[in-house]
Amino acid sequence: MVPTTNENLIIPIDRKSVESIADWFDQQKNRFYPLGCTYVKTQRQMEELFYRSIMKVHKELHRLKGETDFESWVTSIFIHICREFTTDNSLSLLASEENYPHNDLFQALDQLNMEEKEALVLTYVSGFPYEKAAHLLQVSVEKLKELLFSGIQSLRKELGYGSTFHGCKEYQKDYTSYLDRTMERSKKIEFEIHVYHCQNCQEDLGTFQDVRIYLTEQSKELPIPTGFMKNIKARLAEKEKKRRQKIKKRNKWVFIFAVVCTLIIGIGFFTGTFAKLYYTWTVEDQELLPYLQHDFGEMLNLEAESNGVKVKIKSAISDEFQTLIFYEIEDTEADNQYGIMFGDGVFVENEIDLMNTDVYPLNYPPDLESAVNKEKKNVYHGKMGLFPIREDNGTIKLVITQLMKLNDASSNPDEVYDGNYKTGEWEFEIPVKKLPTKQFALVEKIEVEGVPMRFDKLIIAPTATILQYSINAIQPEKNLSSITFDNLVVNNKRVNADLYGGAFIDAQEDMDWSTYQAYFEPFFGKKPKEVKAQLKEAFLTVEDPKIVELDPSQNYPQTFAYAGSTITIEKVEIGNPSKVVISDDNIENRTYETLNLGINGDENIEMGMKNDSVIVDKNGNKYDPIDDLVKYEEIEQPRYFVTKYDISLQSDKAGEEVVPKRLEIYGYNTTKYLNDVVKISLD
Repeated sequence: MVPTTNENLIIPIDRKSVESIADWFDQQKNRFYPLGCTYVKTQRQMEELFYRSIMKVHKELHRLKGETDFESWVTSIFIHICREFTTDNSLSLLASEENYPHNDLFQALDQLNMEEKEALVLTYVSGFPYEKAAHLLQVSVEKLKELLFSGIQSLRKELGYGSTFHGCKEYQKDYTSYLDRTMERSKKIEFEIHVYHCQNCQEDLGTFQDVRIYLTEQSKELPIPTGFMKNIKARLAEKEKKRRQKIKKRNKWVFIFAVVCTLIIGIGFFTGTFAKLYYTWTVEDQELLPYLQHDFGEMLNLEAESNGVKVKIKSAISDEFQTLIFYEIEDTEADNQYGIMFGDGVFVENEIDLMNTDVYPLNYPPDLESAVNKEKKNVYHGKMGLFPIREDNGTIKLVITQLMKLNDASSNPDEVYDGNYKTGEWEFEIPVKKLPTKQFALVEKIEVEGVPMRFDKLIIAPTATILQYSINAIQPEKNLSSITFDNLVVNNKRVNADLYGGAFIDAQEDMDWSTYQAYFEPFFGKKPKEVKAQLKEAFLTVEDPKIVELDPSQNYPQTFAYAGSTITIEKVEIGNPSKVVISDDNIENRTYETLNLGINGDENIEMGMKNDSVIVDKNGNKYDPIDDLVKYEEIEQPRYFVTKYDISLQSDKAGEEVVPKRLEIYGYNTTKYLNDVVKISLD
């Protein structure tokens, strides 16, 4: 029995319609419902699972590429949300009702480990082919087959078949391919001859096949409650109804200048000083001001009000990297400040038709410390990055259904959001024009910690300044994983690095070099003549292999030297799972921060790891990453040291113990803080 799926299942999805996605789930509920039963036990939980999955698919649909298999993509989202259910404590309220009357199959499956259970359900219950099931579980096909074999071995014990079957191990690995009828003919003949003469293998193979058939047959008998999808669709329809209620207001321009300004205006048309003077007098948002003064945008003042909150779109600036939206939110009923986060109750209705979704915009966390946001407790001024538009002009149809409540700085300065939302319906049609970008070739080469690096290009866009650079990727022993910058100085004007900006790009035909882009604040000025880059951090991966033999029969702890440090092997224990614990608490002057390591090389074992760690600043002060409520970016030159590795080892074969034979260290990672200023020549 080879697992099969409907290869002709091609469902056209209306990218704007959550209803069409719900209809698709309705058609496929016989596949997803049993998969959901692997994780949840009540109807309310199952409805919540389907509801969240549909909303997530609708939200992420713009990211789906044309060549991606829609069914596999949706299933991966469904599995991810299923796994979230197992750790979400807020869902315990949904589990207060009686459990589903699941059949014996799922009661037996509950006794298996999650990896085996997922493999069995995806393959034999939901009917995914091996390749798809392996892809969804992010394992190889061979690993999937091993999970299927061990899962069936465990399942038949739970189903009452007993545990006295002792098939020959060298032939057990062939059960799956034999029953799937994919075994090579000569091997099949040899296998059948052996089974014919081996009573143990006959019984073992027979019960193995019975369990596979039982999995498929029992899943067909799983009852789906009447009206199950109807309840979910009703909930979706109600949400969609609220979203479609449009509340729009458009303010007209208000001119505040008297007749005495006429002369200034007239002169301004010829000198270019009017825009700077006008916006200096009328715009309180100092972050928006330079954009308007340099004619990168205009004041829009689009307004919409809902549920006691007024949202104003002040301006929109677009280039080839992003569309920057400046907004203002006023709570007209209470002293609350609210922000907007794209994708969380905020979306562009015509995104697919209008925008280039291959280029990701920058992230702009709320800034409660700015002067304009300290003036009023009920007003917040912010900005949000959207995808850039494809054409030269367009109109963004922005829909907002919820706002994120910002935290009062006096209550908890470490948390920007307080976890609460304000729901409503705010909709806007925002006119945008894509502004041009300028590029300048660079011709500077340097070495960072012995690794060659070159500066390729300076890109000046209205919303960001981008430095494109390349790192040599073929160093035999040391690799510069990444580098960060503190600032750029262009024509004696400093632009700070964006903490959240930076990307790897595939821009070089030369495979010896890896190319990256670092983002900085916008540069408002004339053509660059001089550029200086202040380097900040270099993250290095060093190859320094070492093998340490392990012997569980010896007494531990034991020590060994590595990279100028003394590492302690705390213990080596054989069990199910086996354990190896190593530590190095002496971090003063330690060369490495984290080790790249493994146990027993490439043997087929599952390795889990828990770490103890500490953050150390420039002055040697230590911070616990969990207990100390300190923002990482506020620590001066932080280094993240792992002080203990608690490693667990488990065999893929049920009941087999793993004997730790050797600790293999491949190398280590370290951070170097730099203070170099590089003067970069323009071509």
